[in-house]
Amino acid sequence: MSGGRPGLPVDRRTLLRAGTFIGAAAAMPTILARHAAAADPGWSHGLSTFGELKYPADAKRFDYVDPDAPKAGAVLLQISSTTGNQAFDTFNTLNIYVLKGDGAAGMGATFDSLMARALDEPDALYGLLAEAVKAGADGLSHTWRLRPEARFHDGSPVTADDVAFSLMLLKEKGHPTYAQLLRQVAGAEALDPRTVTVRYEKGRSRDLPLAVASMPVFSKAYYTAKSFQEATLEPPLGSGPYKVSRFEQGRFVEFARVPDYWGRALPVAVGTNNFERVRYEYFRDRQVALEGFKAGVITFREEFTSRDWANSYDFPAVKDGRVKRDTIPDQTPSGTQGWYFNTRREQFSDRRIRDALGLLFDFEWTNTNIMFGSYVRTASFFENSEMKAVGAPSPEELKLLEPFRGKVPDEVFGEPVPPPKADGSGQDRAMLRRADALLREAGCKRDGNVLRLPSGKPFEIEFLDSNGALQPHTGSLLKNLKLVGIEARYRIVDPAQYQRRVDSYDFDIITRRTSMGSTPGEGLRVMFGSQSAKIDGSSNIAGIQDPAVDAMIEAALAADTRTELTVACRALDRVLRAGRYWIPMWYKAEHWLAYWDMFGRPATKPRYDRGAPGTWWYDEAKAKRIGKA
Repeated sequence: MSGGRPGLPVDRRTLLRAGTFIGAAAAMPTILARHAAAADPGWSHGLSTFGELKYPADAKRFDYVDPDAPKAGAVLLQISSTTGNQAFDTFNTLNIYVLKGDGAAGMGATFDSLMARALDEPDALYGLLAEAVKAGADGLSHTWRLRPEARFHDGSPVTADDVAFSLMLLKEKGHPTYAQLLRQVAGAEALDPRTVTVRYEKGRSRDLPLAVASMPVFSKAYYTAKSFQEATLEPPLGSGPYKVSRFEQGRFVEFARVPDYWGRALPVAVGTNNFERVRYEYFRDRQVALEGFKAGVITFREEFTSRDWANSYDFPAVKDGRVKRDTIPDQTPSGTQGWYFNTRREQFSDRRIRDALGLLFDFEWTNTNIMFGSYVRTASFFENSEMKAVGAPSPEELKLLEPFRGKVPDEVFGEPVPPPKADGSGQDRAMLRRADALLREAGCKRDGNVLRLPSGKPFEIEFLDSNGALQPHTGSLLKNLKLVGIEARYRIVDPAQYQRRVDSYDFDIITRRTSMGSTPGEGLRVMFGSQSAKIDGSSNIAGIQDPAVDAMIEAALAADTRTELTVACRALDRVLRAGRYWIPMWYKAEHWLAYWDMFGRPATKPRYDRGAPGTWWYDEAKAKRIGKA
């Protein structure tokens, strides 16, 4: 990504990307028990969507960690992805799990979940708070058995009551990101202090157990005495490997490793959580953040701006080797970044208008002149994956799509229409003419230099943002919009106002990047489902409400095999792309990493994650060599 926001919905160790562990509906979801049945007819040490587990019950660690990594030193970061109510530019609460406030970075590390993710598998989870899980015979419940040694930071045990309480609290009062994922949880009961059963509604998401197993577990005693829904700067009671040590509202938040963390020897924890301190610095301006990295205020940085990657890493510390730069492959779906239309608003309700506006972005000019040719144009909602629709629909895809023939654009049944390719001039006259024709076809009329909507109102668009990182990239688009008579402006508001307006859908167009994950599931409903479009704070920012989209989502959620899931996602991709809900931007299938040369890292990078800095560690000898010890 160049200058945009990396990832939206989730930033937890176990609740990966928007859809990885987030559901898939099925009539008889028994797949989760298959691996368990192979070794034990009852309990299993892990879960996965299709019953695929790489690691046996007696595994000592994950393959991509170094079990001898030292526990020392610090890593200084800037927030690069968000979950719940988190914002990129500021924070005013340490509670990230409710709608109110702007949450602080890193808070997920203070809480444990029932199970934790293996980063070298598409969607597998292994026991953390829970030592084992068992599926109900009818697929409408799962039971977890907790580890007796699990403890909160105050020394109190983590009990089944805490788990049941947490799940229902998140479902009923949590941020929509979490509440929506748990909406098919019918109830949760503690059978005894170490055993909790979670019941699901009929027709529940197949991967709902994975979402349940990935949720933070709170102390019932703590949140019985305190309000869960309030914004607060009181560090919460957790059970995770880190706890809040210091912070200054809106400027930094620092976490200290819990030295006697109860789960430090578990296979899912060995070789991770290696830094004694993890600190997040906040900057309102991206350029100031880069200067902070140059000065060592930040010691690890993933660069998202091609201009800076090309031009801004020639400072002395790079030249003399104290700062290193790496480009590592990204083998996961690249997600969706673009300018999203708020289709709840009059000016974007007609697909032809949205189609016309998409013709006015000259990616070729932007990539050459602003992004140093570093990017590829995004075409699909499942870019860089086998779930991307290509060519004509397969017979299996057509079986899903045929009931909607005549109700969706005809292009759904042919080769997907790629984003328009401009001549690179920044003002492609042929594209302008095509856009003007579509606008007129939709009932818009020119009144001198003003384009009027079918209602007679002047056509106006506000691009809303909380910083100006993408302003240069938007400039040529704004210019072309004005050439067809649309009054377009780029407005920057403070982060708190931005978040409030996005949560209440008080915007015309915003930029958003979301990630699908390797096994899309319930997150598809959250991002594209009709029901989520009506819920404040949801991830369906475009306001998509389309029965065909809903049907393709349900097909994806009903898939019993990865092949069926791929077919359904390709069909969904066709319908979403034909809907013109966004102006797609760009992607690159790699990570740009810059860091002060004071870290060690394992020899192996996990297949489904960059592995940095989560599996890295502080190297004292290196730090001394560069004067950072």
